[in-house]
Amino acid sequence: MLRLPKRRVLKKPSLFQEVYRKGRSEVNRYLVLYVFPAIGLDTRVGFAAGRKLGNAVTRNRLKRLMRESFRQELPRVREGLFLLLVARRGALGVKQPVMAKAFRALGKKMGIFED
Repeated sequence: MLRLPKRRVLKKPSLFQEVYRKGRSEVNRYLVLYVFPAIGLDTRVGFAAGRKLGNAVTRNRLKRLMRESFRQELPRVREGLFLLLVARRGALGVKQPVMAKAFRALGKKMGIFED
């Protein structure tokens, strides 16, 4: 299985908060996508699933689905962005192709893809 490079993942809580506060957001049934320009830096992404969505197993599954959706589209994503993907209740029980389609739709709305 392919992995998302560690240098592409947002980990610091302060960066998460900055993207939440200052970033633009777009929403669909499954996801919320926050985008914050980070000029001159590599694109990084963070994943979140709140406790209201279920236990740790459920939340981790949602984060794996979001991570894989991002990894598949990584070559098309513009550089210099901080992204934050947040799972919504509609994402519970969905399969990978549905999550990937939801991410692509939000990415197109937000203009994060190069083509």
